[in-house]
Formats: sequence, structure tokens, C-alpha cells
Amino acid sequence: MLDNFYQRMGPAPKWLAPFLHRRLLICLFTGFASGLPLFILYQLVPAWLRSEGVGLKEIGFFALVGIPYTWKFVWSPLMDRYAPSNMGRRRSWMLITQILMLASIGYLGFLNPKTQLSEIAILCAITAFLSASLDISIDAFRREILPDRELGLGNSIHVTTYRIASLIPGSLSLILADHYAWDLVFIITAAFLSLGILMVLFSDEPEVNSHRPLTLKAAITEPFQEFFGRHGVKSALWILSFMFLYKIGDSMATALSTPFYLDLGFSKTEIGLVAKHAALWPAIFGGIFGGILMLRIGINKALWLFGGAQIVSILGFALLAEIGHNLWVLALVIGFEYLGVGLGTAAFVAFIARTTSPAYTATQLALFTALTALPRTFANATTGIIVENMGWTNFYLFCTAIAVPGMLLLFKVAPWNEQTMDQEAASEKATSQSAIRQNQ
Repeated sequence: MLDNFYQRMGPAPKWLAPFLHRRLLICLFTGFASGLPLFILYQLVPAWLRSEGVGLKEIGFFALVGIPYTWKFVWSPLMDRYAPSNMGRRRSWMLITQILMLASIGYLGFLNPKTQLSEIAILCAITAFLSASLDISIDAFRREILPDRELGLGNSIHVTTYRIASLIPGSLSLILADHYAWDLVFIITAAFLSLGILMVLFSDEPEVNSHRPLTLKAAITEPFQEFFGRHGVKSALWILSFMFLYKIGDSMATALSTPFYLDLGFSKTEIGLVAKHAALWPAIFGGIFGGILMLRIGINKALWLFGGAQIVSILGFALLAEIGHNLWVLALVIGFEYLGVGLGTAAFVAFIARTTSPAYTATQLALFTALTALPRTFANATTGIIVENMGWTNFYLFCTAIAVPGMLLLFKVAPWNEQTMDQEAASEKATSQSAIRQNQ
């Protein structure tokens, strides 16, 4: 169906042609499907709880429902080893998890935050488990359909739509909440998951020479042995430290962004409208520009440039905290945040994908992305306490400071003048193939 559509299209402009390849178009939907449930948990649920009178401390501790994101490597070997249906390993798990999330998110709004906070936390944790499981299959699916040269562009597209997905719970849902009951808001929000379900139904299982573990034990042990064997223990630990620290400042800074806007006196409609217009175009522009630039300069240089923009964007929140209720400043802060943080995330995700071996895609990606989720889960759980003790301005200055160590680790893991992305990809591919032959 998609192939016939491409044949009917005329020749595309040169700058647009790379984005119209089928596998890159699929990345549009993988990003949206992956981002939507997470932003529902980290944007819509806190706004709902705050509007219903729940305290900042309780909302801050709600970040702990994201623990499944940090532990998904535990069950990723199961998803790497078994396929629940004849649709294939990746598509089967993507379909099952999204259907179950459609039900869990849709039911959230029927609970009462004043009397059923524990039940809400449990249902959010279940949703986070399903979302983390979806990420396992989506990350492996995306890595397996993208050739090494397109990792930067493909992951940039994925991250762009991942960020755009936040406009549903962070904008549309907040506007609806000013006019309709929360149960209807959550049902409408959950309905957007159907886009990811359609993507699964109309796509094909990746045709790659991916190494499928013969036993569950092999699925658990081989990915770790390959990673440490390929890099060496010392270099591998530097890489893992970088993955942990690179996004920690950004994660903490955005953890309570919606309650922050509400505390400054912005209405839910103001937040929704400004977020829609100020975030959409910077996110799209950043994704396109970042993807094209990574094709030219490689992932290493992109990590330096985009990481610097990411740090500066955090300072925008401190500026807004000092100025207070000002729609223009809010628009500038949100716009630059989507641009800077979106660029940093695009390069970071491409780096993670490049670091994996094609032989053990799902489990290694689950391990790496789980490590990057640790700050979002455990550090973010303390953000409410930090804000109440330091105030909003000092909190965002603190977030800026703790983002610096991750940038410094670039000297070790991604030096500016190191070999190009294509050379690195070719080198890693050769090493991986050698490791696979040794294991076989």
C-alpha cells in the first residue's frame, strides 16, 4: 500500500527526498507512539493531580511510577527471544502493549485523586510498564530498519515526533480539561494511541540478519558479554556514565514544568495554547535541521553542539521564574526548550543506537535507555522537595549545574575531532560481526 503511494508521487525536492523514504516515514510514527504515554504520565497526570489539590511532594514522588523504564532490560530478553504471534517479534509486542495502554490510560480519569491516589499510582505504574515494554520493541524495530548512515536522521525524526507527541497531553488535553470532565479528557487522549496501532498494522517486520538467541539464558548473557568485550571494561563504563549523566539536568528541569507554569499563575488554557504554538515549529525545525546536520557532521559533533543548546535552554526556566506571569516569555522559554532539548535528545538517541550491536538490538537498547531513564525516575522524585526548599529559580540553576558533568564526559566518549560517523559505524559493524562469529 505504501509502496504504491510512493510510486504515484512525483520526484521530491532534493532536500525533502531523504525524509520520504519509507523507513524514515515509519520513524514519524514510532516517535509519536513512544512519546505519547510517557508525556501522559509526566505532563497530564501531574497537571490533573495539581488541579485537584494534590501537593507538590506527592506529585514529585509520582515520578517513581516510572521505575519500569529503568528496569526494562530485565524482561527485554523475553521480548528478544519470543514472538507472541506470527506478526513477528517486534510488531507483536508493539501491538499488544499499545492495545493494553489504550485501556489503562482511558480508565485513569474515572478515578478520584482525593480518595484514590494509591489506585491512580498503581494504574500509572502499570501504564509505565506497558510503555517501557513498547519502547523495547520500538527501539529494536527502529534500529533494525535503519542503516548505519541514517541513524542520525532517523532518530532525529523519531525524537521530533516524540516531542510533538507531548502537545497532546501538554496542550490539547489541558485545553479540553478547562471545558470537559477529566474522564472524557483521558479517553480522548488515549484514543491518539490508535495512530501507533495503525503504524504496526501497516508496516512490515524488519528483514535483518539479527541474531535471535537460541535460549533464554543466551538472550540474557550474550548482550552484556558482547558490549563489554567490544569496548573493554574501562571504556564501557565511561560510555555508561555518559548515558546516565548527559540528560540528567534536562530531565529534572522538565519534571515539574506544568505545575511550575500553574504556580506562576498561567491557566491551563494559556499553557495549552502557548505550548501548541511555541513548541510545534521549533520541534519540527529542530528535528529536520538536526537530522540533516548529523548527516554532514556526524553524531560526535552533534552531541557537543546540541548539548550546549540543551544546557542554555534550562536557563530559560530560571528566567521565567524571575519574570513571572508573562505569555511572551513563556512562549520563548517553551520554544527554545523544544528546540535545544529536542536537538540534544536527537543526537543522544542516535549515539545510543550507534553503540548497540545489530546482533543484540533489543536487550542492549533496553539496557542503555533504561540507564538514561534513571535520572528521570529517581532524581525527578526529589524535585518537589528541592523546589520547596530552594525555590523555582535556584532549582533551575541547580539543574543547569548538574548538566555540565555529562558534557565533560564527551571528551572521553565522543571527542570532537574523532573519526567520522560512517567510519565509526563501519568499524563497529566489523567488530560486532566478529563478536557474533565468535559466539556462534
